Amino acid sequence: MSNLKGKRVAVLVEKLYEDLELWYPVLRLREAGADVTIVGPRAGETYLSKHDYPARSDASADEVKAQDLDAVIIPGGYSPDHMRRHPAMVDLVTQAGQMGKVLAAICHGPWMLCSARCLSGRKVTGFFAIRDDVVNAGGIWQDAACVRDGNLVTSRTPDDLPAFMQGIFAALVEAS
Repeated sequence: MSNLKGKRVAVLVEKLYEDLELWYPVLRLREAGADVTIVGPRAGETYLSKHDYPARSDASADEVKAQDLDAVIIPGGYSPDHMRRHPAMVDLVTQAGQMGKVLAAICHGPWMLCSARCLSGRKVTGFFAIRDDVVNAGGIWQDAACVRDGNLVTSRTPDDLPAFMQGIFAALVEAS
């Protein structure tokens, strides 16, 4: 396991997130020593997953600054559709992308990358149903467990979580 002590990671949350796609990265990153903050539209609010599992946000998106982070992770489920309704959440992803921070998205997570306008000419994957959205946002679609294009790490489904985390760990270590 990589040593990520000192790395600061925001994991975004909104209602109807996919349980494993939020909690697996949070727990793996914490195991590796990263400082993980769960970021939602509002601080201290509880968001329920697709299966009613709660996640409480540590901070709101307007409190978190991209320059203070090493990575932003966007879980899937239906939460990305709700996330992109909050300008502060989209702005956080946009700014992190512009600064070259690690951006990682799984399943429907690339919807946030579409809204943040950071896919033009980039190799990306996600849940098959959002392929048209990704391509229309300028992404180069690839069907693979994990697609890494520089600081951008994407995966398709919970089955891809081990490969997704390997991609995130590699991107964070290389960003050191």
